[in-house]
Amino acid sequence: MSEIAEFTRHLGHYLAAPDVALVERAFEFSESAHRGQFRKSGEPFITHPLAVASILSQWRLDAQGLAAALLHDVMEDTKVSKHEIEHSFGKPVADIVDGLSKLDQIEFTSREEAQAENFRKMLLAMAQDVRVILIKLADRLHNMRTLDAMALTHRRRIARETLDIYAPIANRLGLNALYLELQDLAFKHLNPMRFRIIANAIKAARGNRREVMNRLLDVIRDGFVRTGIPANVSGREKTIFSAYKKMREKRYTFAQVFDIYGVRVLVPDATACYAALGVLHSLYKPIPGKFKDYVAIPKANGYQSLHTTLFGPFGTPLEAQIRTHDMHRIAEAGVAAHWLYKSGGELDIAEAQRETHRWLQSLLEIQSESRDSKEFLENIKGDLFPEEIYVFTPKGKIMALPRGATAVDFAYGVHTDIGHHCVAARINYEQMPLRTELKSGDQVEVITAPTARPNPSWLSFVATGKARSRIRHFLKGLQQKESAALGERLLNQALLTLKVAPEAVTWDRWEALAREYAAKSHLEILADIGLGKRLSFVVAQALTRATGHADDASGAGATPASGAGKPSLTLRGVEGVAIQYAKCCRPIPGDKVVGQFRKGQGLLVHNRECLTLKKQRSDMDQLIDVEWAPDIEGVFDAGIRLLVADRRGLLAALAIAISDAQANIDNVSMERPDGGGALAMFFSVQVRDRQHLARVMRGLKRVPDVRRVQRART
Repeated sequence: MSEIAEFTRHLGHYLAAPDVALVERAFEFSESAHRGQFRKSGEPFITHPLAVASILSQWRLDAQGLAAALLHDVMEDTKVSKHEIEHSFGKPVADIVDGLSKLDQIEFTSREEAQAENFRKMLLAMAQDVRVILIKLADRLHNMRTLDAMALTHRRRIARETLDIYAPIANRLGLNALYLELQDLAFKHLNPMRFRIIANAIKAARGNRREVMNRLLDVIRDGFVRTGIPANVSGREKTIFSAYKKMREKRYTFAQVFDIYGVRVLVPDATACYAALGVLHSLYKPIPGKFKDYVAIPKANGYQSLHTTLFGPFGTPLEAQIRTHDMHRIAEAGVAAHWLYKSGGELDIAEAQRETHRWLQSLLEIQSESRDSKEFLENIKGDLFPEEIYVFTPKGKIMALPRGATAVDFAYGVHTDIGHHCVAARINYEQMPLRTELKSGDQVEVITAPTARPNPSWLSFVATGKARSRIRHFLKGLQQKESAALGERLLNQALLTLKVAPEAVTWDRWEALAREYAAKSHLEILADIGLGKRLSFVVAQALTRATGHADDASGAGATPASGAGKPSLTLRGVEGVAIQYAKCCRPIPGDKVVGQFRKGQGLLVHNRECLTLKKQRSDMDQLIDVEWAPDIEGVFDAGIRLLVADRRGLLAALAIAISDAQANIDNVSMERPDGGGALAMFFSVQVRDRQHLARVMRGLKRVPDVRRVQRART
């Protein structure tokens, strides 16, 4: 093949002869393994790994990486094993190939689950060796370049995955040229008509703009010559996808987008960057608020540049980027720049590893705290779009966070314990709520309390994968602990109905039952009871048997004995995540109640007459008797509905009546049922029990112009 000869000739420019020989052996091995296999386009399959290796050779990847690129599909598509690759090419090459191979031997319930698990495997391999992701990105680039041979549904799925995951990874690693090409290729297959229209418009506009752009560049070059600053000045043109993105986000027409000119200025050193900025600002006035200094504060992927927008000729905006030649190399090639521009000696893989280590380490931590691959993928998606803001700690340390990050994200960014115990934040010396979104330049100080703990509502506004995974991990542990406590109470009551003292159950019997249920410990069994995954009566029966197996290891479909056989649980008050009170009927102490197990979520307490519960007769085997403890603790939500005559000051009078009855208002809403002078009002109040609620309602009836007061169950 002439392609392999040309490829190896190119390798000779930067690899030693033994390294070129290793790559040639890998090509021969791959060609033999894939012989008889063809791509959808009809080409021999070997053309794909060769094209991937050729892309990587432009980044001057080392011989082991190129060998792995040539072999990256052999484990997945042929009968070659990891052991064979390790024997022929060494362990590093075999590990990279294994990291790139999909988990085809595992059965997945959905394509999304398979995609997420394969992506997790790849990222774990990438954390060990950054070459894994470089090969995967080159593989994706070649697949996108040749995607026309695939069926339409496959094209759209692969393009969407590329835009959502692989293009952001390329951006996160600083591979700018690759990032832009992947975006354009994905856009072409997701929106072919829009892509074609914008591509043609750019082509047509190019000719009209050339003369204006050349004059503009001449003026800027003359300015640098006069000041004696050596500068390389060139024009920049928007990519098709970036033009579309700007049109959509800013609601611009194509003409408005292409009324913006772009220039790039390359200078010898960082000091010259700021001098060049002064030259541009003397030629054209800067637009206020449109300056960004990524030289002093680099982006997380290593990108450095000064960005400014100027009032150009004829009032058209002029976007300028100013950077050094070294900054430009890193801006274009990212982590690959460490291979691409290393002069002489051995290539230093560890240098590139260090650049990405912090990000990869955070991904590993998120991975360890995610329940499954889909949650992991969801957690890190936010981290793949680093439109960053830069905030300061009280000591002046700079922290990069994604746009939309809140004080909670900042707290978890400082330390997990700070996040777990945060209660408020001082932003620019002013105390603000935790959900406050941060802006670049904010100084943030987190206020903590030893007794504070994460709130599930935080998950609705945090922006970083790290914060989301830490909160979920804490809540999962908390749920396990509270569910085990609830499970123990249920089990003890079930044992008492069988006339067995709980303390009479030996550890030997617990250990035997844990083995029967394939549980890690007795705590796991208790937590399963508390979460409704096992029935307490079934576990109690299993524990009281001297020998034999449990009747039903899962508890699914099993029912305890009727009547007195059913255990009754005593409710002590507001008990965290394991026991919750139904919003559909708002039970309070004094109401006749019943408990409903929701599998995996714990116990939900309903009023016995709850209409929602009566509609769920199919789940009656999941109900247990519950009763209120005599010394109940805490306050409970109750609803009160009123019909009142509208008048000034009425709402204040109602609020005073509720306050005089020692109750808190949680929420209030109102509407005019007939559009006249009558108002229907709803108050959500916090009360201790039925007697307390009755006092509140009597106080409301005494307020003038209140026509009707009744308890609202829903």
